[in-house]
Amino acid sequence: MRIWVAADHGAWDLKEELVVWIRERHAVEVVDLGVHSGEAVDYPDLADEVCRHLVAGGSMDRGILLCGTGLGMSIAANRWAGVRAGLCHDEYTARMARQHNDANVLVMGGRVTGVAVARAIVDVWLQESFEGGRHQRRLDKLEYYARTRDVPH
Repeated sequence: MRIWVAADHGAWDLKEELVVWIRERHAVEVVDLGVHSGEAVDYPDLADEVCRHLVAGGSMDRGILLCGTGLGMSIAANRWAGVRAGLCHDEYTARMARQHNDANVLVMGGRVTGVAVARAIVDVWLQESFEGGRHQRRLDKLEYYARTRDVPH
C-alpha cells in the first residue's frame, strides 16, 4: 500500500509527526508531498495533488490530508470521482470511515487534533477494512452521482 500525504500550513507540523509515525509502525510506503514549513499555501492545490496520485494509482493506494480544521481539505478531496475523504476526529469516526464508507482519504485538522489522538486515528484507519454489503450499494450511488454530474473531475 502507498499512502500519499500532504498538509497546508495549518497542519504541517502534525504531518511531519504522522509521516514518521506511519513509517515506524506500518508496513506501507509513505509519499510526503509537503508542505515542510508554516509558510502559507492553498489547500486545494495539495488536495488536488494527492487525489491525482490516488485516482491514477492502484486500488490499494490511500491519502492523508491535513489542514487547520480538516474542512477545506475534505471539501476539496471529495470533488474527485473515486475519492471518499473522511474527516475524522477520533478513533470511532476513523473506524466508521473505513468500515462503512471505504474512505480512501483520511482528513484531520491540525489545529483541532492533538498528536496522540491523530496517531490513534491513523492506526485505526489503516487497520480497518470495508464491510461491504449494504454499504457497497451506497458507495455505488455516490460514485454514480459523481460521474454523472457536471463537476470538474
